[in-house]
Amino acid sequence: MNSFENYITVSFEVNEKPVTVFTAPNRTLLDVLREDLGLVGVKHGCDDSNCGVCTVIVDGKATKSCCMLIGQAEGTKVTTIEGLEKDGVLHPLQKEFIEHFAIQCGYCTPGFILAAKALLDENPDPTEDEIREALHGNLCRCTGYKKIIEAIEAARDDMKAQA
Repeated sequence: MNSFENYITVSFEVNEKPVTVFTAPNRTLLDVLREDLGLVGVKHGCDDSNCGVCTVIVDGKATKSCCMLIGQAEGTKVTTIEGLEKDGVLHPLQKEFIEHFAIQCGYCTPGFILAAKALLDENPDPTEDEIREALHGNLCRCTGYKKIIEAIEAARDDMKAQA
């Protein structure tokens, strides 16, 4: 039996839009994004922050949404993969992942792209080692990571050229 007396109201921003949810406090940000807000680009993987498929950006930092309770999202700004495309134009990371064939099954791709975006927002000119470090904790079972690194480096260069 569900008792709403222990539910909480949480207000935050998702992909530049304000949202308010009324939910049980033991739910994760991942659950609310997928189940309540329909943002299924955020994937469900390990439930213990080891795989990175649930990575979103919270207040500018790559965050594993499976380990963040929904109450912790109060007042934050969250970006999911759905928030990167603007007016039908892909973000340079999305474009370069496609062009460099850095996607195989695609399950881990949103997490990689958002981890890379958080890095590039903080450091617009990272080295390959800095890119690899930023991706630590994001696992891909299909690739050897080479194409992923190449795509991020190409997006970095595209973004620098546009600045």
